[in-house]
Amino acid sequence: MLRPTTDPSALYRYRDTLTAADVLTVAIHHLDLFTRLAAGPATRDELCAELAIHRRPTEAMLSLALANGLLSRGTDGRLATTPLAEEFLVAGSPFDMRAYYASVADKPGVADFLRVLRSGRPAAWPGEEAEADWHAAMQTEAFAEAFTAAMDCRGRVLAPALAAAVDLAGHEHLLDIGGGSGVYAIGCVEADEALTATILEAPPVDRIAERTVAAAGLTGRIAVETIDMFTGDWPGDADLHLFSNVLHDWDEPECLALLSKSSRSLAPGGRIVVHDMFLDDRRDGPLWAAEYSALLVTVTQGRLYSVGEVTAWLAACGRQLQSVTPTAMGRSVLVAS
Repeated sequence: MLRPTTDPSALYRYRDTLTAADVLTVAIHHLDLFTRLAAGPATRDELCAELAIHRRPTEAMLSLALANGLLSRGTDGRLATTPLAEEFLVAGSPFDMRAYYASVADKPGVADFLRVLRSGRPAAWPGEEAEADWHAAMQTEAFAEAFTAAMDCRGRVLAPALAAAVDLAGHEHLLDIGGGSGVYAIGCVEADEALTATILEAPPVDRIAERTVAAAGLTGRIAVETIDMFTGDWPGDADLHLFSNVLHDWDEPECLALLSKSSRSLAPGGRIVVHDMFLDDRRDGPLWAAEYSALLVTVTQGRLYSVGEVTAWLAACGRQLQSVTPTAMGRSVLVAS
């Protein structure tokens, strides 16, 4: 697989972070969050109860505020405003700029995130008004083709870096769970001539994966198995399980369920690989990750997670973290055995 000769991070970041301004607008204008916290610190759960908002999108909103230096979090988990927020985002300040955000408070994206906060359910993917959300839209042929093509072009940058960061030697068979177009399985198989792979995907993405694998000339080394990754039986012969940009689409119980299923079906001596963008363990950055999580929490059932959160789920499955290695464009690969 070819590797790019230049760094496209800035171009991908614009797309990853397109929802961040809408999320901040909700916090500043619709919730007046910073005026509230200037009156006294509060925990996430206290804010959820007081403002009648849901935990998952609130977590992403708070990570974005923390990453931007607008909030600080104490050792007791209580959130407080910083001098920056107190000067510009709190009622009564001589430099109060909340009206600046009020001027864009009726944007469709702002309304979408406000509904997500209040309902806990994802909004429609931008431009897909007839669909409930990304998960529902992915069951339709046209959207699945367009979205998988988008993820494939990103994967062509990330897959070679992933394959280089993971020690593939000694492994025989890779199971790529929710593998999309198959770009990550292709990258790994091309990096190690002894490796074969199976891609788990649901319709209609399974057919896209078959087409991509065939175009790469790897049909003899990469199979595509059509199953629902939550309800179907996984093959038990794989000694390397890959979750590449998968966990961030799901809430915490679903992530734990997937990792538990992986642990149970992994061949003896095998390893679990999680490739994604991760938040810091305090969930207050990096900024790109917090901005991307704001997008994910709006249109999927998930958000970005920290290495600590994923490590805790793996430990609950009897697995131990081995390494965390940066790959490309702010992503990293976590390996557990």
